[in-house]
Amino acid sequence: MLRTGQIVSLKISGLDDEGFGTASHEGKKVLVTGALPGETVSFRVTHSGARTVFGETVKILSPSPSRTASSPCKTPACINCPLIPMDYRAQLALKLNFVENEIRSFSSLRTVPVHDVIPSPRPLEYRNSAKLVVAGTFRAPIIGIYRRNSHDVVNIGSCPLHHPLINRVVAAVKEGITKGKVPVYNPRTGTGILRYLVVRVSEHSGRAMVVFVTARRSYNEIHHLAKFVQKEVPELDVAVQNVNSSEGNVILGQQDHFLTKDHVLIEELGGVRFSISPRSFFQVNSGSARIIYEKVREWSALTGTEKVVDLYCGIGGISLFLAAQAKEVHGIEYVDAAVADAERNARLNRVRNCTFEAGDAAELLEELVEEGTKPDLVVFNPPRKGCDRRVLEAAAASGPSTMIYVSCSPVTLARDLDILARLGYRTREIQPVDMFPQTPHIENVALLVKSDGDKSAIKGQTEAPPRNHPHSPRKKRGASA
Repeated sequence: MLRTGQIVSLKISGLDDEGFGTASHEGKKVLVTGALPGETVSFRVTHSGARTVFGETVKILSPSPSRTASSPCKTPACINCPLIPMDYRAQLALKLNFVENEIRSFSSLRTVPVHDVIPSPRPLEYRNSAKLVVAGTFRAPIIGIYRRNSHDVVNIGSCPLHHPLINRVVAAVKEGITKGKVPVYNPRTGTGILRYLVVRVSEHSGRAMVVFVTARRSYNEIHHLAKFVQKEVPELDVAVQNVNSSEGNVILGQQDHFLTKDHVLIEELGGVRFSISPRSFFQVNSGSARIIYEKVREWSALTGTEKVVDLYCGIGGISLFLAAQAKEVHGIEYVDAAVADAERNARLNRVRNCTFEAGDAAELLEELVEEGTKPDLVVFNPPRKGCDRRVLEAAAASGPSTMIYVSCSPVTLARDLDILARLGYRTREIQPVDMFPQTPHIENVALLVKSDGDKSAIKGQTEAPPRNHPHSPRKKRGASA
């Protein structure tokens, strides 16, 4: 029996969707950080459970051919990008395999073409935003991320995945904390001020935003810190103090106090402009986001006469990309603040054929149909947990000729495409896009067409074994961010 702290050598057989190297030992599943498929590694057991053992690699005894000679990451304690020691082409092949395994596990999807992964325009320095924890003391500040399954903070330094401007801002903040003697928040004692740091970058303009998340208002220290960072990083246009006095792990509180005259960044993708506020959701990889939006526009094949419904529309990215080729676009989103951003972005782009509404996706879609809006195209872009079954049923009942599903989870994508197959929509093709290089995560765009009323073949197929991925719970209409 493996014990915590024990050093063990094993051959790694695969990689799971969280980036752990997988193996087995005495009937138990073994998950090891820092190991790639095909490698024999020496690892330290960090937790030994009844069915699963966790460990961290101590030494690579037999390296994989896909392991690169050196890693661009100089912070081995950070395991948020577990594929970074792997050759990028091997990463893409691995992700394609992830997608195909999930899709092929359903009989209704076994013949669907899955295209090769479209690589990210930039495998490194692609992240345009970072949410970081501030720890330590003002004499020795730490800015980084929590170690997995721990409240210890890993000081990440200059992250190779971050846009270089983010790393410059983080370095300036560290220096400013020390020079200004800014008290760092201590969650155990409740003392100190500065808790988190959020940095955003507009790749189009080369400008930055910083959000200082504090336990209380304390204007003086943060005002001087912002001034120092602006002096060190002249590209910093927006500085905000956000007050979060809660004891949980939610990063942003409800109060924003702007320290600069500018309150938003302007980003541009494919000719569409976006206003990015401190709370806006925006894809972390602008280059891959543009590829996805353009793929949705290509597969939509709009002629100017169609009515489009964009479910889980966020700040309106896909809606605005489709607006010029559609008669009208209706965006539906649960979060009120995102809808406000979407409406602002429509005005920014002088788009007048888009409407946005906050609430329950299934209910609002049903209301649109009752009011006479029969969509020709329905687009889904849900969070990782996928769509509630009622949303899929409402979409199918609305009778569009085409559906496009954008997903950040192959697991829930496969589940939902199988449901849609039984509701009369056949998946024609799937295009994976690498939004998150150096991690196991992969985005997909799926094109679905109406099955012309012939569901008998689908209903007659043998269903794949039930999967342990419950549908997401419905949310109450009108809730805010």
